[in-house]
This record gives sequence, C-alpha cells and structure tokens, in this order.
Amino acid sequence: MSNTNIVTIGIDLGKNTFHVVGFDATGAITLRKKRSRNQLDQSLANVPRCLIGMEACAGAHHLGRKLEKLGHQVRLLPAQYVKPYLKGHKNDFRDAEAIAEAVQRPTMRSSQ
Repeated sequence: MSNTNIVTIGIDLGKNTFHVVGFDATGAITLRKKRSRNQLDQSLANVPRCLIGMEACAGAHHLGRKLEKLGHQVRLLPAQYVKPYLKGHKNDFRDAEAIAEAVQRPTMRSSQ
C-alpha cells in the first residue's frame, strides 16, 4: 500500500483510537489503519495533500485545523449525511469508509 496515490481519506473519530480509510483516484481502498491520537498526526504528515472527511464534532474541528496546517483539505460532515453510505453492519472501518465516500460527493455540504 503506497501513500502516494491517496486522494481521499475518511476518519472515524473515537476517544483514543481513530480508524482511517484512504481511497485512490479510482475509488479503491489503498489505506486502512487504526491509529492512536498521537500516531494520527505523524502518519498523515507523510501522506501527500488530499481531501479528508470527518463527522462533525468538537474534536473534529480541532483535528481539522491541525490537518489543514499540514496542507490537507478538510471537510466536516454531519452524521446524518454519512449514514446513507454505510455498507452492511456497523463498525469503525465501515464508518470511515462511508465518510470518505460521502465527502467525495460534489454536492455534499460540509461545515468547514
């Protein structure tokens, strides 16, 4: 898995761990990692600039500002906009995948 071809990342936020899913230009999953709060900044600093989506909450705004300083484009989506993109049973990686799917849509409104 190469980080050079990632164009969209979805992050499912948790208290201490974050689930990250990245798509390439064709929509294939090229990144699927579980990261702690400390590891997330370091691992995304090594990824080329891309579109990052997260569900909107207070922690997402803080993390979004940090990621924008790294050069990424960050969009925060309300949870109700992400729900239609969930596939199958709910888990954290599927949530991150749904966020990445939703944030790619050109008509999707975001709060940031």
